[in-house]
Amino acid sequence: MIQPRPPAIAIGIDVGTSGARAAALSETGEVVAFAAAPFEGADETRTPAAWWRRVSECLRALGEQVSLATVEGLAVDGTSGTVLSIDAGGQPLGVMMYNEPCSDTTIVERIAAVAPAESPARGANSGLARARHLLSLTPDACVVHQADWIAMQLGMTDPVTDENNALKTGYDLADERWPAWIADAGLSPDRLPIVVRAGTPVGRLGDTGRIFGLSPYCRIHAGTTDGCASFLATGANRIGDGVTALGSTLVLKLASAHPVSASRFGIYAHRILDFWLVGGASNTGGAVIRALVGDKLEELTARLDPDIPTGLDYYPLLKPGERFPVNDPDYPPRLAPRPSDKAVFFQGLLEAMTAIEKRGYDLLEELGSGKLRSVRTVGGGARNAVWTCMRQKALGVDFLPARSVEAAVGTASLVLARRLV
Repeated sequence: MIQPRPPAIAIGIDVGTSGARAAALSETGEVVAFAAAPFEGADETRTPAAWWRRVSECLRALGEQVSLATVEGLAVDGTSGTVLSIDAGGQPLGVMMYNEPCSDTTIVERIAAVAPAESPARGANSGLARARHLLSLTPDACVVHQADWIAMQLGMTDPVTDENNALKTGYDLADERWPAWIADAGLSPDRLPIVVRAGTPVGRLGDTGRIFGLSPYCRIHAGTTDGCASFLATGANRIGDGVTALGSTLVLKLASAHPVSASRFGIYAHRILDFWLVGGASNTGGAVIRALVGDKLEELTARLDPDIPTGLDYYPLLKPGERFPVNDPDYPPRLAPRPSDKAVFFQGLLEAMTAIEKRGYDLLEELGSGKLRSVRTVGGGARNAVWTCMRQKALGVDFLPARSVEAAVGTASLVLARRLV
């Protein structure tokens, strides 16, 4: 006899670079429904109407898998640093994506003149620089983040954002407010959303929910960034839990009892649940491996011998420039000498990336994060068992399985954690 699925209690919506995804979780955290709606072409990635269309498709698909009438809350995560200018009716006037630098050097320099040295709002790639640029084109507009705008389509009447999305726009986590220096940078705080902690209930779906089979009384919770959501999706939620993403780049995140911000090392902190999420992103990673070694990695892996180190002192980069654990735009690659045996070269690259990962976690501890106690791994590199053994030996902590690699699951778990607030 087929057992019925438990009721869906929480929904997480992820608007990422490739499309929208949504996950429905039961009260115990079990994924009872999942849906994905990819973007059709690059234009959709930066088109708010397409974001909403794909989110709507996901919610309808969830409703075909499980009843959504029992869902108590939902939240949205979006790409960190993506901002929109909107008019008084919430209609988009302009968009700048997370990977679009502000081209107006005057704006970047004005922010640098007033922002604290450790602020993530500094630089051409900050959310604040993008927001200022958009408002220079439409001065009467307001600015929201990607996740905020989707929440508005779901029923929020006034723009509300979360601390994680607001961080790169200049939000002060210590004082929990938009700081006065933002006005000195040329952006009045009344053009920015209200900010609450991630997961905080902020409104109701209202009539919008009926379209998807959701109760109008279902609560909207403040969301988070895609990076924070991906961390939560793995099941990491205790101080000392680390998550390493071995994708195109190498990204480390660690749950800490204390915030750690050190722009000189490319490190800043998010507050999520009852801990701080600290870490950084290196320019090394899978993209470097593919460019230098090719795609026949399984054949090469079978020839690796991690018990006999190569002794090669590599720092694998495709071009000068590193972000973490060294923050130097001119940091040079080290890829010589290059042995004739491709497997030895491949092993040397993995040894170097393992050393960079260890240095990253060691640096976080030196700066006050506390000790690394466990690691969960996501990304394509997680499938390489030999590399996993190399990494576990170097880090000396338990390696735990990731519960999920879907950011939508992490956002839904954020709702579960805050649903009784």
